[in-house]
Amino acid sequence: MAVFRPFRAFRPAKENQSLIPALPYDVMNSDEAREIVKGNPLSFLHVDKAEIDLPKGIDVYSAQVYEKAKENLLALEKSGALVQDSSPCFYIYRQVMNGRAQTGLVGCAAIEDYINNIIKKHEKTLAKKETDRINHVNTTNANTGPIFLTYRKNDEISKIIEDYIDENEPVYDFDADGVSQTVWVVDNVAVNARLSRLFGNVPSLYIADGHHRCASAVHVGRMRRTENPSFTGEEEFNFFLAVAFPDDELEIMDYNRVVRNLNGLSRDKFFNLVSEKFEIKPVEGRAKPQERHTFGMYIDEKWYLLTAKPEIVDESDPVKRLDVSVLQENLLAPILGIYDPKNDDRIDFIGGIRGLGELERRANSDMELAFAMYPTTVDDLISIADAGEIMPPKSTWFEPKLLSGIFIHHLS
Repeated sequence: MAVFRPFRAFRPAKENQSLIPALPYDVMNSDEAREIVKGNPLSFLHVDKAEIDLPKGIDVYSAQVYEKAKENLLALEKSGALVQDSSPCFYIYRQVMNGRAQTGLVGCAAIEDYINNIIKKHEKTLAKKETDRINHVNTTNANTGPIFLTYRKNDEISKIIEDYIDENEPVYDFDADGVSQTVWVVDNVAVNARLSRLFGNVPSLYIADGHHRCASAVHVGRMRRTENPSFTGEEEFNFFLAVAFPDDELEIMDYNRVVRNLNGLSRDKFFNLVSEKFEIKPVEGRAKPQERHTFGMYIDEKWYLLTAKPEIVDESDPVKRLDVSVLQENLLAPILGIYDPKNDDRIDFIGGIRGLGELERRANSDMELAFAMYPTTVDDLISIADAGEIMPPKSTWFEPKLLSGIFIHHLS
């Protein structure tokens, strides 16, 4: 059963609630981050992407960058821009985007639960990305960005959170890039104890987003255990920062594909090969898939709706029945020759937040065709994680993104 516990967060002083929080480090490059922080010395990007405070061209994985991140974090804390709660708390974090709300509980999950697969994964991690966050966490001595977790809805947990929201004023309430961000501090000892007990009855937590950050936090925790062989298991390095959301409040957006060329095929030959596995129907306007196993295809400034023929879909396999798998195994690989989508520069991936207009723009400029996907579901994610399987690359796109810099968890 899951361990989820309160902690003493460092968080923005109220007057800084909209100045410090920032989008996650991995949704922008260094140049974009430099532009974002102009005129705002408090932005948490000075911690999460500290290369922006060093000369351009510096190796972003150098020790100097991680030391600068540590320096910047400590400066925020010592100046009072970030303040620490006097006792362990949970925090309720609500985001509202386009009228849809998701409300999670911020706390600390246990590295032991990750090791023992109570916290379940659905994605492989890359060594280079892991090493980067290991160095960042270890040098700053902190988890600076929360791991996005989900769990099967628990009515008692939801009721406690709803009641607390109804009875208490939020500590933060601000807008960031069109997304409403509201936070309540749960400083009631009895409520916190009850929430921890209820999470103790949750069989599994699932990583929705943040696999690299999670693996890195666990790695640092294990390093600290080796350095402190008499550890009790209660030290903060045994836990990592997370936000846990009930599964019924989350939405996964489509994660679409654009392809550079037809792999040497004529347009007619390409359509003939596709028609062997998919029904092809021209459509007026844009072809946004409305159900599983359908795909929008854009080529030569026209949209088509592809429907997978039943014989190519294995509904008994939670990975093979994913639409990203169906498209990859029956079109992208055998017809377009894209066998390794993670490393093939002929394919690119576009989050659904950018809309089908971005697919048209790319297919009309540097690419030749585009595929609009039906979104993977949270049930798909949980089924695959429960089966111990791994999703194909670029299967899920979560919005809104959890901001960094609202909650910081120190390891000691």
